[in-house]
Amino acid sequence: MASSRPRGGSFSRNISSAATAQIPGVKLGPNGTSFLSSGIPDLDQILGGGFTLGSLVMVMEDPEAPHHMLLLRNFMSQGLIHKQPLLYASPERDPRGFLGTLPSPMASKEEKSNERPSEQDANLRIAWQYKKYFGEQTEVQRGGKAEYCNDFDLRKPLERHFYSGQRVDCISLRDSPNLVPLLERCSTFSAQISKSDGNITCAGRIAIQSLCSPQCDFSDKDWEMLSFIRSLKGMVRSSGAVAVISFPPSLVSPAFLKRWQHLADTLISVKAIPDEDKELAKLLTGYQDMLGLLSVHKVARINTQVPAILEATTFSMKLRKRRALVLECLNQAPVDGSSGSSYGTSGACSGSSKTGNLDF
Repeated sequence: MASSRPRGGSFSRNISSAATAQIPGVKLGPNGTSFLSSGIPDLDQILGGGFTLGSLVMVMEDPEAPHHMLLLRNFMSQGLIHKQPLLYASPERDPRGFLGTLPSPMASKEEKSNERPSEQDANLRIAWQYKKYFGEQTEVQRGGKAEYCNDFDLRKPLERHFYSGQRVDCISLRDSPNLVPLLERCSTFSAQISKSDGNITCAGRIAIQSLCSPQCDFSDKDWEMLSFIRSLKGMVRSSGAVAVISFPPSLVSPAFLKRWQHLADTLISVKAIPDEDKELAKLLTGYQDMLGLLSVHKVARINTQVPAILEATTFSMKLRKRRALVLECLNQAPVDGSSGSSYGTSGACSGSSKTGNLDF
């Protein structure tokens, strides 16, 4: 009698949750889905846990501001902190030089408090046996917190030893007449982190900056770029990796832009905010602190048919204490100049009729 093997359907993956939980930087989700952190805690929360493992993420750039670089930097730094393999492709001649601009993780409050013991801890008289147990528990909690996602200081560069190893591969797209060399590197990279008997043994990250940049010789080959994206999606889906591609949508024809957006599992766009837009400043609270706008157009849904319903699709990009990147929901400024609630809680039709008749 033949040995029974687990059957996998269209919406079920035979992935061992115990083995996946032991992989650094991988978070388990519902329906056998696993996540990799985007490097931005707020974005992970918006997407329901982060970037789905085995998915293709596409970021539409803004030609007036390099806000997409913030997403790529945090995404790459988070993988290097977890010692995950990284493949980075860029139209620059020296893409490895970009690694020196990656941000460094910020120290958590627990780590700062442990660096300088308080007077209260010094005066406590606890048996060394119990103190040892408390110390072990603190390390586990601290390690668990930094296990998945970190806040990154954009003003402090990442230490060199994180990206000087052999698990970081960089490739320049400027001198390539076509996408064959990049596709081969992606194939080799995906083979190193492929699944074994349906189980994930290692997680990796692929970051491709400005795929259809004018500096690339293949920028006018629409069908070749479309074929590359389709092939890359198949490679990533069968491996334990996440691929993030940024591209300027203004350089892609409308017909092919629709195809690119359809192939993306997660689709995000970033947009700069004009410095002196007085009309927009009247509508939005905290306008002066905004760097730009981030919109989520599509969220990856693997192993399920339930669509993702977001509370909001457009968020403001801000810097907390001028260091960490945060995302906030847009709030409408009060019209009467008071500190009233936002537009979501100000019911126009449910208000009192003393203000006059409502004309629909």
